[in-house]
Amino acid sequence: MIRKIAVLSLLFLLVSGCESATPLFDVKAVAAGAASLAPFFDEGRGLGRDAAVRSRPAHGGLQQGDVPGLYGGTGEAVICDVERLKRYLTEPRNDRKARAWAEALDLRTAGIPEYLDRLTPVLLRHDTLVRNHDYKKGKAVPFNALLQAGIAVLVDERGLPAVKCSCGNPLRPFEGDRSRISVTFDDRNEKWKGYDRSEVVVVRPASHRLERIALVDVRNPDRGIERPVGTTGEDDSAFDTRERRAVPSLTGTTFGEASRRLAGRGLAAAHDGGDVPPEGARVTASDPAAGTELRFGAYVTLSVTEDPDEGASRGGATPPDAEPPATTRDPRSPSAPSSPPPSPSGPTGSERPGSPDGTPPPGSTPPSPPDTGSGAASPPKEGPPPPPAHSEDPGTGSAPPSTGPGAPGTGTSPPGPAEPPPRTTASSPPPGDPVTGPAPPPAGPPPSSPPGGTTAPVTGAPATTEAPTASAPAERPRRTPE
Repeated sequence: MIRKIAVLSLLFLLVSGCESATPLFDVKAVAAGAASLAPFFDEGRGLGRDAAVRSRPAHGGLQQGDVPGLYGGTGEAVICDVERLKRYLTEPRNDRKARAWAEALDLRTAGIPEYLDRLTPVLLRHDTLVRNHDYKKGKAVPFNALLQAGIAVLVDERGLPAVKCSCGNPLRPFEGDRSRISVTFDDRNEKWKGYDRSEVVVVRPASHRLERIALVDVRNPDRGIERPVGTTGEDDSAFDTRERRAVPSLTGTTFGEASRRLAGRGLAAAHDGGDVPPEGARVTASDPAAGTELRFGAYVTLSVTEDPDEGASRGGATPPDAEPPATTRDPRSPSAPSSPPPSPSGPTGSERPGSPDGTPPPGSTPPSPPDTGSGAASPPKEGPPPPPAHSEDPGTGSAPPSTGPGAPGTGTSPPGPAEPPPRTTASSPPPGDPVTGPAPPPAGPPPSSPPGGTTAPVTGAPATTEAPTASAPAERPRRTPE
């Protein structure tokens, strides 16, 4: 008996030690439509309007800010008066409150108007954990809060909740463990109907700055709303959320790239495990598989490995049928095709294997291109050049203008020689031989050129080919004061 009591006591101490090492996070419930006790802004003046929205289940508790359908909207009146909040925080009599507001968001007071211009009003579609702030005794007092679905918030350029519309309180990301929260329902914030702790989400920043946010109409889920970042609804465009979207081939890409490609298709990236995988983790498989057609906002579970060699052995750095790097731009209209039509000249230089820039060492003779399986010798992943009857430049042809990384240059490739390719592989034409247009067809194709070709095969990126660049937000419409 004494031995049993000793064992039980030891187990109790061990359990108590584990519990004390990972304490619960106190969280205050904030219901939609309930007034804050210590707001920055008088909620009776109509700064923001919440809506009645039932929380939806999400795949996992962590959601990135660019997940399609993470937030909602309406086709009705503006849900957050950003201009009124801007005027309020810039009035001299509210200077003390403005300083506390800016400090909570790590801003300078003078930068408040510009910061507000970059925010976008949305409605929460999930019960969401945030770091909220009350205004007490001239200071911003932080506390963990659970915002009910239907609350109107302003989100920043990476999809993070930044301001609670109805009271103007600044918001920061929740930094605790969502699986160890203790939610308090009081102060007119009674437990709302449909509350499910397993459906609570935490939003993590998107891996890139957004240009547009794909919302779902909370009144009509079959209607999607595409809202440019930094606008309040005046430039919205609608799309059909019932339209089916094919899962792209993602094996071998990084998790960050795969997430962006899926978002561009109106699909959401999911993952197994606790935290969001690193941006550079390699995707080894997707569920459902590539080619499966899903509705807007559906989740695609990605299996990843942080070992680059393992990811490359399973699928390589870039899958053969993957979209060109242009799809790494911020999501466009989810209802429109997200991948451009294939160029007649074949895959671009950025997709070729080999050296990083796709060119052989300087001063060396280009080796004979390997067989691509089409019966004609050509550079790796390079399509046959246009026939001699066409007068277009090999870099243009009938392909669309260069709008993305890896697109061939126009009017800058040296003319096709009648003899075998020269030994030099410099990226610019030889001095004294400027290129002013397409090369005239030679008397006959060189011995190593593909049948029907009249120009030397392009073995590297032309001189004017621009390197892939990170997508920059398009110029957004500026709000004008009322």
